[in-house]
This record gives sequence, structure tokens and C-alpha cells, in this order.
Amino acid sequence: MSWHVRLIALAGTAIAAFAATASAQDKTFYVAGYGGSFEQTMRKEIIPAFEARHGVKVQYIAGNSTDTLAKLQAQKANQQIDVAIVDDGPMYQAIQLGFCAPIKDLPAADIYDAAKFKDNKAVGIGLVGTGLMYNAKAFKEKGWAAPTSWNDLKDPKFKKQIVIPPINNTYGLHTLVMFARMNGGGEKKIEPGFKAMKEQVNANVLAYEPSPGKMTELFQSGQATLAVWGTARVFSFAATGFPVEFVYPKEGAVALLASACPVAKANASPLAHDFIAMMVAPKLQEILAKEYGYGPVNKKAQVDAAVARMAPVGDRASKLLVIDWDTVNDKRDEWTKRWNREVER
Repeated sequence: MSWHVRLIALAGTAIAAFAATASAQDKTFYVAGYGGSFEQTMRKEIIPAFEARHGVKVQYIAGNSTDTLAKLQAQKANQQIDVAIVDDGPMYQAIQLGFCAPIKDLPAADIYDAAKFKDNKAVGIGLVGTGLMYNAKAFKEKGWAAPTSWNDLKDPKFKKQIVIPPINNTYGLHTLVMFARMNGGGEKKIEPGFKAMKEQVNANVLAYEPSPGKMTELFQSGQATLAVWGTARVFSFAATGFPVEFVYPKEGAVALLASACPVAKANASPLAHDFIAMMVAPKLQEILAKEYGYGPVNKKAQVDAAVARMAPVGDRASKLLVIDWDTVNDKRDEWTKRWNREVER
């Protein structure tokens, strides 16, 4: 072979290699998950490392859990999302609807049983407790004792000062179920929950607000002083310097498991499994605890007391109440329509 033929061949090989590299770098990996401070943590601590490791561009699609589930349903004929991150309730729905594939190479021995899903089709990435958030400075100025109970949401002194996420948000759903349980009902008998919300809580509600950003704005403006929210959200808000505290109500805080699954689709990316494994690895579990206030799901994660002052760890985690998601998901559409008609009018 002549030197110029060899040169052309080498040039062709180099061009092909460059094209392959460029193609890999041009690939987009889609992750759908929570917005607000969670999204900030993802963009800061997780996405850059994943992009560098795999030579892909991560497109993060922010939204609450029902938004993400709706996207999966809308795209079921041609799924775009590679990894979905949602609350445990919507995750059970996603699995039931066939949107999640089994996770490969998950370090199962290192993951707490409470964070595992049937058939390995999802895994918890962080444990959250749903309870009460209050403005400690405002309470002190008014001479009010810190809240201790879900029933504090009924106290007339909080008229138009409470914020609760709506029922299509897990925190709002937890609120409804807790009032049902506390009044002789529960997931299978929800009527007492609706009665309490309509007759005893609703007058105190300033807004049924799903947006984390709007929730914090209502507190920062002084309009709201008490809310239903999760430990991770309250931890992140407190980290900004705003004087909020979290309360585990005496009747119990409710467990919320932030979860991830690789989306089942014909052209599924094998990187989805690596992304999820990265999120449950000890290092990133420690980051999620430090940056976002999650209770770790990996037994090897080390979290100090200052970081975990609000998080459900140890005894607090063991006392969290668990929702009957099979019953809830079967009734959720019906309850949502009723909530919109009778509660959030």
C-alpha cells in the first residue's frame, strides 16, 4: 500500500473515531425529577459527574411527581425519559402501568429493605418525613408554642396563615389520610378526612400550593406561618437562613420515599441503571443528606447529627407511618376530583 493510500486510510479512521466520539457526546440522557432545591442539588452534585463519566448531556425535566407520571403516560408510545424520580405513591402507579424496568446491578445488600420495590423495578433514593413546618421567629413574636399535632392545623388563630400542597402532591394526600385516620377512618374510609378538611382546616388555609418556590415565597413575605411539608424541603429552606423548623407530629409523621426507576422502552439506555446506582451509592447518599436533608437508604452512608437534625434517621425513621398505596392509588382519581370540587374551591 502506497504512503498516500495509507494516509487516506488513517485519516478515514481518525475521522470515524472523531465522529463516534462526537456522536457519544451529542447523546442526550433524560432525567425527570423534582424541581426546587432538589433540582439544584442534582445539577450541582450529580449531573456533572455523570456527564463527565459517560460523555453524555443530561437534560433535566423538573416537575412534581404527578407531572412526571403524566409525561410517562403521554409518551408511552415513544418514551423520551430515561430515569424517572417520583414519590413512592406515583412510583407504584408507574410500575403498575409498566413504565419501569428492573434495575440491573443494584447493590441490594447495602440498601435498606424499606427502600426496595417489588421485582427491583424501582429503588428509594431518600427517606422523607411529612409533618409540619413553622416560622419559629413569627411564633416567638406572637407568643405561640411550637405546633405538636396535626390538629394544630384546625386552630382558628392560624386563619389564612397555613399552606398545604394539593392532593395531587404527596404532602397534600398525606394530610387527607392523616385526618381520616385521626377521626376513625383511614385509606379505606376516607370520609372523615374530607369532613375535617372541609369543616375544620379549610378556613385556615391561605393556599393549596404545589410549587416549592411559591411555598417559600409565602413564608418569606410573612403571609404564611404554618405548613405541611417534608423534612427535605424544610431542611433546604432552613439552610437559606430563614427561621423555619420541622415538627414530627405526636400522631406520627408519614413516610415519603423519593424513588427512581429506569424507564422501560425499546431503545432504553443502559446508562439508566448506572445513574440510579450512582444515586444510591454511599457518597451521593451522603451528599443528598447534606444538601437536601434526605434520610439515607444505603447502610454504608455516614451522616453526622448536624446534617440529620431534621431527617428521618434512627428512631425517627422507625416511627414513620406508612401509607396503603394499593388502596390510595385505586381511589386517587376519585379523591382528586372530590378534593377539587369540595375542598380546593
